[in-house]
Amino acid sequence: MAVQNTSCNGHAFTILQVNDGKRSDMSETLKPIVLVTGGAGYIGSHAVLALKDAGWHPVVVDNLSTGFRFAVPDDVPFYEGDIEDGALLARVFAKEGIGAIMHFAGSIIVPESVSDPLKYYHNNTAKSRALIEAAVTAGVPHFIFSSTAATYGMPEESPVREDTPRVPINPYGWSKLMTEQMLADTALAHSLNYCVLRYFNVAGADPQGRTGQSTAGATHLIKVALEAALGKRPYVSVFGTDYDTPDGTGVRDYIHVSDLASAHVLALAALIEQPQRSLTMNCGYGKGFSVLEVLDAVDRVTNLKIDRQMEPRRAGDPGALISDPSRIRSAIPWRPQHDDLDTIIAHALAWERKLADMRGNG
Repeated sequence: MAVQNTSCNGHAFTILQVNDGKRSDMSETLKPIVLVTGGAGYIGSHAVLALKDAGWHPVVVDNLSTGFRFAVPDDVPFYEGDIEDGALLARVFAKEGIGAIMHFAGSIIVPESVSDPLKYYHNNTAKSRALIEAAVTAGVPHFIFSSTAATYGMPEESPVREDTPRVPINPYGWSKLMTEQMLADTALAHSLNYCVLRYFNVAGADPQGRTGQSTAGATHLIKVALEAALGKRPYVSVFGTDYDTPDGTGVRDYIHVSDLASAHVLALAALIEQPQRSLTMNCGYGKGFSVLEVLDAVDRVTNLKIDRQMEPRRAGDPGALISDPSRIRSAIPWRPQHDDLDTIIAHALAWERKLADMRGNG
């Protein structure tokens, strides 16, 4: 075990590197209270659990437009409201003593962003600006932002590095990139450091079955495939079979949601450890699976056969989108625990079955 003493804003705390560097712990009394926006949603609820499991104290603000109250543990302070509500944020900051923010709230459906761009520039950009302003006003020094690989658009290289040109091809990607820029500019002008985490394809569910992806009409391939396997959909559409990939279908980098959540906790510790430093990091495993490989894996895990319907390519879908995770693995002691496609699917399947029981459908 290696012990490193450091300080943040004049307060001393200790970072512990345990054995092979798989975890990083901070003195319990010096972990700030963390506001989790969108903490009743899919990824946000996993971040709440990851914070609690690591001894932090989360507070959730969520308007429940797509999130679920049951996804937030009863012992976590919960405020139903919108991050655009400055009075609400000021009250939460003051009452709870917020010292850091993890920002997940927003809209995420790419085709919807094309048909309703103003919704995305409002929900993802304008509301993020309001949240950042509230943080600066309250003196909250650390900010973790949920971004996306959609900021890269149609990259000419794969795996994708953080310095790959960011040229989004839809309003969703632009709305997230604009928030990245706002954070960078704000950090230069105020006492704020931040971490941007660019997600690749998030999937799976909490291994203990405490939360998972619950939104109806989700578009994520693994959830769609499992709904088909369980009889909730008649088939799975495969969009594009003529890509320059081994089997002609699109290849994506899938990351387990619990590994992603742990990256947020470690990133926050890194911001506190070095308050003058900000970070931008890809979140993926650095390997890809095609649509057909994912569907084969769902067949294998469920012991069922999904009907597949071949469709033309969707506009703007790259043939392959795989992360280069070198930076995140070197910047923080992040060591994925669920880097296995069958495991990701098995955890998601368990949650789908539990969700059906909770809703009285199974």
